[in-house]
Amino acid sequence: MEQAATSSNSSSFEDLTKDNEVENMQKDETFMDILGNGQLTKKVLIKGKPDTRPERLWICVINLKEELENTGELIEEYNDFIFQLSDQEVVQGLDMAIALMDIGEKAVIRCESRFAYGSIGLASKNIPPEATILYTVELLSAHLETDLEKKSYESRKEIGNKKRERGNYFFERQEFNAAIQLYRRALEYLDESEGGIKYPTGEEEEPTNAQLQNLLEDRIKTYNNLAQAQMKIKAYETALKSIDTVLQCQPNNVKALYRKGKILEAKSDVTQAINFLRKAATLDPDNKTVQNELSKLILKSKREARNEKDLYQKMLGQAQKLETKAQQKKSTNSTNPSSPNRLKLWSYTLGSILVSVAAIAIYRYKYGA
Repeated sequence: MEQAATSSNSSSFEDLTKDNEVENMQKDETFMDILGNGQLTKKVLIKGKPDTRPERLWICVINLKEELENTGELIEEYNDFIFQLSDQEVVQGLDMAIALMDIGEKAVIRCESRFAYGSIGLASKNIPPEATILYTVELLSAHLETDLEKKSYESRKEIGNKKRERGNYFFERQEFNAAIQLYRRALEYLDESEGGIKYPTGEEEEPTNAQLQNLLEDRIKTYNNLAQAQMKIKAYETALKSIDTVLQCQPNNVKALYRKGKILEAKSDVTQAINFLRKAATLDPDNKTVQNELSKLILKSKREARNEKDLYQKMLGQAQKLETKAQQKKSTNSTNPSSPNRLKLWSYTLGSILVSVAAIAIYRYKYGA
């Protein structure tokens, strides 16, 4: 009894201590529980200039130290790290917390896994699954991004490819919606239709053919990646538009031809899918992936044709049986003059219905309607 009472008192004391800690944190003006659930917090070490918080899509410059909370192990450290706020260039927790910092502020940001590297971690940084990360961040500066049409060729290329590579990061993590968003953002910089490239070198010079070709190649990579991510979420119509954009520029792009074939297959247009895969196989005969997919689709097409033929024959056979029965009834009802005509009409009508049903069944089988 005495031991149980001691244990109960100890438990009550621990609960009271935790409650006091939470209450003290809430009173601490330097501490912020951003979401109110303890999963994302900010502790100010040095206050910044009041009312200078950065806004969405501003360019921020920070000093950053990243550590594992449970071991204190240093993951990475950056000085003068540049990123665009709220554009998924850093983990979600940092995006949310830095938006609440003033310029000159230094803070410790604690991100549980949901707002950092999630349930899979990040092997390349030796970050385990479900890891809580501590970030020591100093916001050095923040400013509105310059207008896109005023950016130089080099700047557009650098920023666009940075966002494309970040999209690749999310694609590898199978976070396809985030990847799609980054690829689209990349295209805003790489696609010259968005305002054009007026000052590609900062000296009001026209871009050279080589520079434009380089930008085109980067743009095509991005559209190809965008289509692949859209295919992953089964957004086949938008994926088809992305691929068609590539093929308008490069009709013999093997990767785009292959992906268009896969999209058309997913849309149950096997015949057209075979045509595009056949073209890709002709352009790159050593590509085993294309060859295997083409062989698979040709077999599928033959199997579908055989099934359609069997279904037609089965339904037409049933129609012929009904007509035979009608003829037999005709002979037994010869005393009724109007009966043969009614039976004949009925047999034709029923036969037509069966043929129509067969056609609908084949359409549904073929196109998955």
